[in-house]
Amino acid sequence: MACNVGTIDRVLRASAGIALVVWAVMSGNILGYIGVVFILTALFSFCPLYPLLGINTGCKIEDKKEDEA
Repeated sequence: MACNVGTIDRVLRASAGIALVVWAVMSGNILGYIGVVFILTALFSFCPLYPLLGINTGCKIEDKKEDEA
């Protein structure tokens, strides 16, 4: 599983995920638990939707290492 979520993207995803989960707990709205998906994609640095959309916001260092080889 290749990394496709960059550092800024990870921070934003984790922040939004935590905010949504807190909102879900405080309000009782079950839709807020979608934040768990954001947290998991931030932890694993992989978003399964990004390859389908052709987006890659991260892992520039690994790309350079592969180009050098």
